[in-house]
Amino acid sequence: MRTILCILLLCALAGLAIADTQATGKWSGTFSITSAGGDAKDTTAYLVLKQNGAEITGTVGPNEDEQYPIVKGKIEGNKITLEVEHQEHAIKFDLVLAEDRITGQANMSAEGQTLSGKLNVTRAK
Repeated sequence: MRTILCILLLCALAGLAIADTQATGKWSGTFSITSAGGDAKDTTAYLVLKQNGAEITGTVGPNEDEQYPIVKGKIEGNKITLEVEHQEHAIKFDLVLAEDRITGQANMSAEGQTLSGKLNVTRAK
C-alpha cells in the first residue's frame, strides 16, 4: 500500500514539474504589425522562453540571430504577459498558450505613434 501511495505521489509531482515548464522552449511563427494609420506588415517571430513557476524569462525577436531580452514576464494559467526592450522602447505582449501554440497581441508606442501586432507561433522543432 505504501509503495502505491509513493508512486502516486511521484506521478503527481512529475505532473507539477511538467506544468511549470509548459512555455519553456523555442517558438517560431509570424508577427503581423499594424501602424496607427492602418498600414500592415508581416514578418517572422522567434521566441526563446524559460518558465520557472509563474516567471517567464528569455528573448524575443524576428529570428534566432536578432533577439531582445524579456525584462518582465509571467504566466497565469494559460495567459502570458511579456515586456520586451527593443531599441529603447517597451513592447507589451498579451498572449495565450494553447498546447503547442502561442497567440496574442503586442503593443508599442514609439515616436508619437502606436504600433500593434498579432503574434502566432508554434513550438520550434
